[in-house]
Amino acid sequence: MIVNELKRVFLHTVSGQEIRLADPGAEFSAGDVQHFYAGTYPILTNAKISGPEIRDDEVFYRFESTMGTKG
Repeated sequence: MIVNELKRVFLHTVSGQEIRLADPGAEFSAGDVQHFYAGTYPILTNAKISGPEIRDDEVFYRFESTMGTKG
């Protein structure tokens, strides 16, 4: 039996562009990763996490903004 650890990928959309955020470490939970990147992307403080979704030997988590648009 061969066991492969799947790479985690965190996705965030900024201005219509999907950004892949690097996994800061396996010891981080998805919520910890969200807080880790909240300093760079403040909108993540109110985002919800969807996933995990396994696709192409990677585990995808998506940060979805819960804030509406103004105007």
